[in-house]
Amino acid sequence: MMRYILIGILALTAFAVGLLTFEWYRGGDQAVAFGAPFELVDHNGQPITDKALQGRPTALFFGFTHCPDVCPTTLFEMEGWLEQLGEEGKDLQAFFVSVDPERDTPEVMKTYLSNFSDRVTGVTGEPEKVAAMAKAFRIYSKKVELEGGDYTMDHTASVMLLDRKGDFFGTISYEENPETAVEKLRRLIREG
Repeated sequence: MMRYILIGILALTAFAVGLLTFEWYRGGDQAVAFGAPFELVDHNGQPITDKALQGRPTALFFGFTHCPDVCPTTLFEMEGWLEQLGEEGKDLQAFFVSVDPERDTPEVMKTYLSNFSDRVTGVTGEPEKVAAMAKAFRIYSKKVELEGGDYTMDHTASVMLLDRKGDFFGTISYEENPETAVEKLRRLIREG
């Protein structure tokens, strides 16, 4: 019972952080620095840098493979969005960045993502480098100790949308209406 309460609290916290992030970035015409150079590895163990987030519209989600609810739900929904877009979404790229790189090795990420989509690229690396990337994208994450010495991660649950320059374009909230989410992606593909 306590686990379900904790999951509910984590989901609500992540939703609130995502909503606040969206409102903060949306405010005014002033440009807000978003993202920063990074050097990490993808789920195949190949180097990946911030250049991967440029040139194509991007859906970027931060999570972890031991996530009990938010991450698998979001990745399942993301695959559904990509399928629904079909040929229209061929240029859209999607990334799943681990906020738990200590456990999420490239091999673990590859196996985990194979359960959802072959269109989502996993990103992980040295913990301090992953933390720096998350901070640059204004992603909240925090290790939460559990009974028995295990832990979970509290984190932003929104999918970030980036335009072709790698700049912030919008968000898709956790469990957002699927039609609304797909329409946001269509707008990103057209305008971003």
